[in-house]
Amino acid sequence: MNATPALSIVIPVYNGAGSVGDLVAALEGLEVPGGHEIVLVNDCSPDDSLAVCQSLLARARVPLTLVNLSRNFGEHNAVMAGLRHAAGAHVITMDDDLQNPPSEVLRLLEYAQSSGKEAVYTYYAQKKHAFWRNLGSRFTNRVADWLLDKPKGLYLSSFRCLSAFVVREITRYEGPFPYLDGLILQVTQSLGRLEVQHLPRTHGRSNYTLRRLVRLWLNMVVNFSVMPLRLATFGGFLLGLTGLFGAIWVVLEALFDQTPPGWASIAVAVLLLSGVQLTMLGLIGEYLGRLYLTANRKPQSVVKDVTLSATHQLRQPDDRIGTLAMRR
Repeated sequence: MNATPALSIVIPVYNGAGSVGDLVAALEGLEVPGGHEIVLVNDCSPDDSLAVCQSLLARARVPLTLVNLSRNFGEHNAVMAGLRHAAGAHVITMDDDLQNPPSEVLRLLEYAQSSGKEAVYTYYAQKKHAFWRNLGSRFTNRVADWLLDKPKGLYLSSFRCLSAFVVREITRYEGPFPYLDGLILQVTQSLGRLEVQHLPRTHGRSNYTLRRLVRLWLNMVVNFSVMPLRLATFGGFLLGLTGLFGAIWVVLEALFDQTPPGWASIAVAVLLLSGVQLTMLGLIGEYLGRLYLTANRKPQSVVKDVTLSATHQLRQPDDRIGTLAMRR
């Protein structure tokens, strides 16, 4: 087998004990010209995912790497850890829930190879997620259009194919709040899109709660754009102008109208201005807090151990180590 496979498939595993075995079995059966490998990242899953992944190592038919994280860091952090152990000329990232059919992997790889695009995102004619999840995805993509200079109409899917060049560049980022799509869009504008199937979930339920979605959204908004700060400045300027006109109006009223101003209008103005000020302070505090955690080197992830399947012995280990070191 070649030291550098044509494809690496990186899969973050969290509550995936019921599906990751079927997914890996299907991926092992793919006929990939140039060979392929699978990188599983156990994100400290509370179920039996680690034991299932360890059993998959023992009977792996293609090179399989298990990266075991010391605690739960989140999907994007886990994927970043997996990318650092991927040696393929192209790398596909996908979830462990079987909602992306393994058969689409070859189509995605072939499209990336034939088009020459550095990053290819998939999109779906119909997503099989809950309504609130689809609504949140649409909102996030609209915000990304504005904040990240994302091409309009490009759907930021977790099922994507990246070139080795893009993987090498984005894994240079060591901050504690990675947002993969933001990193990709900073590296390249050579982007493609491919329509694929999206199947209903057969095991368990989505790991994305509202809290996790908000946290991911903040990673995109705060870590990869200063636009919120500019909006805060602009909003403060508009409120200052409004206050100036209000002051002029009060003076004119005092000069020409003997009716005393009502307390209701004063209370509304105080509440409005106080709310806006606290929002701006909170926004600035979010930036400062993240800067503080980054300066104190909060880890992006902590790898507890890495286990390779016996099929990795067919490779030349020096070549693989050299490839990984070059990416780091």
